[in-house]
Amino acid sequence: MKKSSFKHFEFILGGSLLLLMGGLVLLAPVFFPDGGKTMNFLARLTPPFSENFWLGTDPMGRDVLARVATGGKVSFIVGIFSALGAVVLGTIVGLLAGYYRGLWDTLFMRFADIQLALPFILLAITVIAIVGPGLDKIILLMIVAQWVQYARLVRGSVLSLREAEYVLAAKSYGLSNFKIMFKHILPNALGPLIILMTLNVANNILLESSLTFLGLGIDPLTPSWGGMLADGRNYIQTAPWVTVFPGIAIMLTVLGLNLIGDWLRDRLDPLGRLGKA
Repeated sequence: MKKSSFKHFEFILGGSLLLLMGGLVLLAPVFFPDGGKTMNFLARLTPPFSENFWLGTDPMGRDVLARVATGGKVSFIVGIFSALGAVVLGTIVGLLAGYYRGLWDTLFMRFADIQLALPFILLAITVIAIVGPGLDKIILLMIVAQWVQYARLVRGSVLSLREAEYVLAAKSYGLSNFKIMFKHILPNALGPLIILMTLNVANNILLESSLTFLGLGIDPLTPSWGGMLADGRNYIQTAPWVTVFPGIAIMLTVLGLNLIGDWLRDRLDPLGRLGKA
């Protein structure tokens, strides 16, 4: 199979998986208005493909399909908004550090080096133990932990572009530093940023599921893929569907995002700048 044909297939498969999982999450309130919270102890641990429960029920008799569809909302919210927040913060820091150099560059980049030396899981356990779990806290924690990646990427692009002819021409016309940074330099760094954001959304979905599985994520009463994995771990031998189906949902979503990210990398970053950041 030719590379171009494979990349075309990669985009179709990744887009189809995202459309499937995104559509399931968006339509969840329509098909499952109870949000998967209704308990039916008479139907607990019903096997999949039964008449009323397509994916079976969990130990409390809740519909697994309803909880998978509803729980995806948490993962998508965390993945998207944490990546967006990190993009905004990291882009601003990277632009300032790369354009002005000097003290700005030294302060921001040394702080970034210190933060990169801290393991995320250790940082997460420490922060959540102090402030407590919660959706907003998880998002904020991921923003604080990941802005460094975007700052380093943007800084590298700015350093290579700040002496470009069109930037020097803009300076000669008397344009402000703000316009030069955001109108002339930033657009040329958007490609790698979009790629990294796409891949980080997938990574953040995995991180949220992992933290919730460990009891460090959102409220256990709120349906989430990580919470479902935690609820079913004691029934993995007797009722594996309780953990298998949310695990499949995570896998399909992350796979779709990674395929789209790889496709975007070939389209937007043919020189491989992201791999060098």
